Formats: sequence, structure tokens, C-alpha cells
Amino acid sequence: MSSTHEVTNQVPPLVGHDPIAGDTALVEACLRHADELTLDSLEELGALAGSEQAAEWGRLANENPPRLRTHDRTGHRVDEVEFHPAWHELMGAAVGHGLAGAPWALADDPEHPDPHAHVRRAVGYLGWTQVEMGHACPVTMTYAVVPALRRAPELAVVFERGLTSTSYEAGLADPRTKAGLVAGMGMTEKQGGSDVRATTTRAVAQPDGTYALTGHKWFTSAPMSDLFLVLAQLEEGVSCFLVPRMLPDGDRNVFRLQRLKDKLGDRSNASSEVEFDGTAGWLVGEPGRGVPAILEMVATTRLDCVLGSAATVRAALTQALHHARHREAFGARLVDQPLMQNVLADLAVESEAATALAIRLAAAQDAGEADFLRLAGAAAKFAVCKRTPTVVAEALEVLGGNGYVEESVLPRLYRQAPLNSIWEGSGNVIALDVLRAMDRRSESAEAVLAEIEAATGADDRYDRAAARLHAELADPEQLPFRARRVAELLALCLQGSLLLQHAPGAVADAFCATRLGGDWGSVLGTLPAGTATAEIVDRAVVAPA
Repeated sequence: MSSTHEVTNQVPPLVGHDPIAGDTALVEACLRHADELTLDSLEELGALAGSEQAAEWGRLANENPPRLRTHDRTGHRVDEVEFHPAWHELMGAAVGHGLAGAPWALADDPEHPDPHAHVRRAVGYLGWTQVEMGHACPVTMTYAVVPALRRAPELAVVFERGLTSTSYEAGLADPRTKAGLVAGMGMTEKQGGSDVRATTTRAVAQPDGTYALTGHKWFTSAPMSDLFLVLAQLEEGVSCFLVPRMLPDGDRNVFRLQRLKDKLGDRSNASSEVEFDGTAGWLVGEPGRGVPAILEMVATTRLDCVLGSAATVRAALTQALHHARHREAFGARLVDQPLMQNVLADLAVESEAATALAIRLAAAQDAGEADFLRLAGAAAKFAVCKRTPTVVAEALEVLGGNGYVEESVLPRLYRQAPLNSIWEGSGNVIALDVLRAMDRRSESAEAVLAEIEAATGADDRYDRAAARLHAELADPEQLPFRARRVAELLALCLQGSLLLQHAPGAVADAFCATRLGGDWGSVLGTLPAGTATAEIVDRAVVAPA
């Protein structure tokens, strides 16, 4: 039997690279805000993230999405979600390498506090979630719940050990007895969406000090988590409650899963509708102060929205670069052709700017720069997450028809790309929150503007952009109408400041010429003549493990 033809000019599988130590921009950001020891501690995770095994876990977790089991064979409600074993492998690796709640314990260790615990986690998160993004949702919420739960010290004493553990223990059990805990969140309802003050779920105080919750939550992510922060109404107003899946006496809490959401992306992760009917919960914080309590958790997730979007952009760029470096067309490698270099370099500039800003936000968490983080986090969440679908679509197109095929991984990244922009408040909500951060806490505006001022004088195009930002802020009357302009320009100026101070001249120049100076088209791949595209592309190639 003879073959019809010999297969040539095909791209080898992308395995054996290191998305952490092999990414020059990520390494530089880690060393800038932490140290060599921090980077070295992620060596094992980086090798795993670029392995064939991890890629297979990501594929299997997405091709075998979670399944809802409401009842057992005898008709009793169990309200459980079954995951493919690959999901648990991904979760085990993420939690085991300290990407969930561990940084809070490391940073607060009374004997050996780690001053770079949050940067370490951020660098690891950005590298590891390039493998698969769906499982990052419960990892993020477990990370974000800790500072919110500290509003109730008596609950933090009981549960923080499990939430900051590096042990992943699947299955429901009394959360006080488990080696490691995973957290979720239940905020939005059908009638309210982002307007959480419209919550209709009710809570009634019980003689034992708990509260009985009754209502319906429209979106509850990761419903197989151990603990959830949930909003419900008391006479004093919207309040926050900690709701366990399993009660201290070993019984299941009332947590009726109505259905799993059929989502555009994030297929490996379960998102659900939940009904509470006398569901037990503990009050977190003061009665009537639930929105500030849960928004502390929400604000912490913004860091991971930026990290996750930066990871998605980096993963798409890596796939595009790998393809272009191994594929020939019209007598030359794609990566050596001028127009393709323009596209790849533009993608690389976008990726480096997102990475630099994301790790800067994590450093602010380490340094306790709450004022900076409040505003910069919101602006970054708006701008970086908004850009991700456009960037991933362009990277997909580098592969041509191959990029539209599931095996290339790009379709999964493309479906995932809009998620972080929608999570905990879509574009308008976040843009308006940028305005609130500047209006209510002038210290936030001062901290961010000081960061922007640090790079003035280095590039005329940057200086003009900073001047435009000041002009926008000086005209408050129409700010709500222009909130998106302000949020985007704020984030771009922060990125420009970081690149001018720390990136190679070729990267900073390309960013300033295009994103700030306007010498750019309406699509990627329109860098101006004279841009050092080959230098930018070479810098973006991920080194092997």
C-alpha cells in the first residue's frame, strides 16, 4: 500500500517550553518586583506548564465538561458536579504550587514572612494558566476570599488554614476537617445582575447564631467548592454570609443546583444556578454592610482578571510564534516575512505591556499599596481584558485555517478571551468604578498619577498622552459619558510608564508610537515603518524548559 504523498511543512507540537522562566518579559518583571529566589521557586511549575502531560490535562478537561447530578439512584438530592480526572490534576497542580490562598499565609508568617508572596503567585499564575484557564476560576476565588473573610475574625480563625493550604482535596466534607479548601461566590440574581443591591435573597437569624438564607442565585461559579460568600437581605440591608456546602454536623447544607450554565467558553469549569431554602450561613462583617464585604473579594479578583487575560494573550502569542517559526510559505519561513513580522511584533508588544502591568499590580499587593491598587486595578481590568479578544483573534489568524481547528488550542483561547472583561462587572461597570475610585479616594488618583509622572520626559508621545489624561480629568462634567476613554487612557499611560522605565527601547518605542502616538491602524500588524520588529519578535520567543 503506497502513500499518496509525503507530509511536509507541518508544525511540530508545542511542548517542552517553559512559560515562566522561558518568557523574557515575565522573568524581568519577576526580578524587578521580587528576586531570583522567587523565580527559582517556580522552576518545577514552569516545566510542568510546558509539558505534554499538562497540555493533555487541558484538552481533556475541556473536551469532557462537568456534569450535574441532582439526585442519587434512590431519589435523594445530592446536588453534585462531576469533573473529569484531568480537572482535578489541574487543580492539584495550581493549589499545590501556591496559586490559591497560600500567599496570604506566606506574607503573614510571623517568623519568616515572604515579602514577594503575591508576586510569586502572580508570575506562577500567569505562566500556569496558559495551560488551561477554566480551573483558574476557583483558584482565583479561593485567593480572593481570604481578605474578605478577615472581616469576621472568628470565621477566619476556623477556615483560613484550609483556604491558604497547598493541599487540594476534592469531595464534600466538613470544611473544618479538610486539609485544603476551595471557595466560591454567589452574588448576582436574575433581576439584578451587577446591581447587587437589588438582591432579593433573604436571611433570618437563628437561635444558634447562624442565619437561614432563602433565594435564588443566577450565577454561582465552581459550585463544588467548600465555602461561598453569598449576599442576602437583612433588615439593615444587604449583608454578606459565609455558606458551607457541608455543615459541622456532617449533613449537607441546602444548596440546590438547578442547572449548569451552557457557556461560550470556560467549558471545563462549572457555573450554576443555585436555590437556597433555609440554607445555613454565618454573617461576615456588619449587618447591612455586605456589599463592601463581598466587593473586597471582588476587587481582589481583578488582579487575576488582568493576570488571566495577560496569560491568554501570552498563550495565543506563543502559539502564533511557534507556528510562524516552523511554517514556510512563498519560499521563506513565515516569521522572516516582513508583514508577518509586523503582526507578530504588534502581538508581542501587547503581551509585554499586559504582563508588565499585571505583575506591577501584584507587587502593589505585596507592598500594601491599597490606594494605587484600587484605581490601577480597575483601569487595568477594563483595558487589558477588553483587548484580549482582539489579540487572540489576530494570533489565531497567523495559523490560517489551522487556527480555526480545535487541535490548535486557539479556538479554546478565543472562546475564553471575553470572560475576564465580563467577570464581576463588564466594561461600563468597571469604567464607572474607575471614576468612583478617583472621586471618593483622591489618594488613589494621586498614587496612580505619580506612577505615570515617573516616566515623563522619556518620550514626547508619552508626555502628550499624559497631558491628554490630565485634560480629561480636568473636565469632570462629562466624565460619566467619557468613562471608557478615561479608563483606557489611564491604563495605557500606566503601561507606557512601565515599558519606558523597564523594557528595551524597541518595545517601548513601538508602544508609544502606536498606542499613545496614534501611528497605528485600526487592526494589529500596522506598526510604523522603522519599527525593530525582528528584535521584538526574537525577545518574545519562549525558551525551552
